[in-house]
Amino acid sequence: MNIRLLIGATALALLQACGGGGNGYATLGGVPPLVIGHRGASGERPEHTLESYALAIAQGADYIEPDLVLTRDGVMIARHEPMIDGTTDVAQKFPASRKTTKMVDGVSTTAYFASDFTLAEIKTLRAVQSNAARSKAFDGQFGIPTLDEVIALARAESARTGRTVGIYPEIKHSTFHATVVGFGANVFEDKLVAALHGAYGNTRSAPVFIQSFEVANLQYLNTRTDIKLVQLVDADDVNDDGSMSLVAPYRQPYDFVVKGDPRTFADLLTASGLDFVKTYADAVGPWKPYLVRTVNDRVERTGNTTLTINDRRVEGSTGVVEAAHARGLLVHTWTFRNDASGYGFADPQKEMEYYMRLGVDGVFTDFPATGVAARNAL
Repeated sequence: MNIRLLIGATALALLQACGGGGNGYATLGGVPPLVIGHRGASGERPEHTLESYALAIAQGADYIEPDLVLTRDGVMIARHEPMIDGTTDVAQKFPASRKTTKMVDGVSTTAYFASDFTLAEIKTLRAVQSNAARSKAFDGQFGIPTLDEVIALARAESARTGRTVGIYPEIKHSTFHATVVGFGANVFEDKLVAALHGAYGNTRSAPVFIQSFEVANLQYLNTRTDIKLVQLVDADDVNDDGSMSLVAPYRQPYDFVVKGDPRTFADLLTASGLDFVKTYADAVGPWKPYLVRTVNDRVERTGNTTLTINDRRVEGSTGVVEAAHARGLLVHTWTFRNDASGYGFADPQKEMEYYMRLGVDGVFTDFPATGVAARNAL
């Protein structure tokens, strides 16, 4: 799908030529872009642990991101997925008979599910590094935090450092939780709102963003809170010509699948899609290839003999950032990693600098120190 909405490949060059906004930033408000610690400083510590979040804060992250799932007794904990096999030592602590098979976004999945364990059981577990290419030195050292513990850390560090550290919770698999945990529709959302209002108040100025890949839960939250909401936008890959590949389960928000709504994630970034998102959200969170068009023209550009995604030709803005800003929507994009290739970029700091100059309002990164360095280089 062609997602160039307002302007084409010349947009980035124009932004760079004029230095972005009046004070050097092309963000929606002309302010510096946010650096968001993706699962904390997950490139250097096991993800979604207090130690990972604390390192992200120490490296200068403005926000830390706890992905949230529910335990059997309805407690919000920080895990990337309801399946906890790959991020904890659960297999060493509990027998395989505790595994169950559930449908997750239409995919039959056999695993240890957080929703089958009480918080007391979860608290016996320790986190492990989920990325096989990263250091395992900290495996088994850190516990699994609750949302309340993450909030307490952010608030304590805000007081200690004298700068505001925000939180950026993601509701994981809202449809799944409503059916599998058995709490019913929007119980997860109500729990989250209660916790956030208790800690920060019901105000748009709270240092909080709530994000989701689903739509209906954000629409519901828009009726329950003034805290800022973010519509995440996914895909599975990028085609050689720069268009987005959309294959299930990354093709559509899962609540769209359940309802028979034919719209894809890419449709949410068209002019009409952004108009729709604006009715309930404050920001969009697209996967980064939606924002910068790159083409695989089979030319080696990075000084080695192997063609990789780093070698793709960068053609500039797709127009999504500009179109979102025209509607008053912030744009927060993901995920930037020091140890993973970028579409059209070999240098992770330079990649983030490019997106920041384009005008994104925030970047999610596993390595917040690199994100801060990129922002400082603007």
